[in-house]
Amino acid sequence: MRTAIYPGSFDPLTNGHLDVVQRAAKLFDRVVVAVAKNEGKNPLFTQAERLVLVKTAVAHLPNVEADTFDGLLVEYVVEKKAQAIVRGLRAVSDFEFEFQLALMNRKLNENIETIFMMPKDTYTFLSSRIVKEIARLGGDVSSFVTPNVQLALRKKLKPKK
Repeated sequence: MRTAIYPGSFDPLTNGHLDVVQRAAKLFDRVVVAVAKNEGKNPLFTQAERLVLVKTAVAHLPNVEADTFDGLLVEYVVEKKAQAIVRGLRAVSDFEFEFQLALMNRKLNENIETIFMMPKDTYTFLSSRIVKEIARLGGDVSSFVTPNVQLALRKKLKPKK
């Protein structure tokens, strides 16, 4: 079984992320969307909340599952018996950082390949950071995230009284 891991903080999952998941699901027998702990990014949602958001968003894809991980990605990939890491590239600006990560992962475990995938062109500008900022300012994010993520953002960013 060909298995790929799609890691990320997914804070929150966007339609661009989901597009990459759907593309990967066509190429691999099994795709694991791995929600990273990554407290260094100061996430809006907890890892458990992000996991629930991802699970709900990918529920319609029979060969996709969601999980969490903490620690070295290559160790998690081995634990899951996967052969590849999927990374999304939105623009040239993403490439340098992603290329460095891929080379480091290869150095740590040369048996794991990194596959770069581009989302649909309509999502190339999209990032979790931008979605959170729009939501924080009361803007409509319905075309950028799934309905469950939109609702979660609304609840999380509801003005305090």
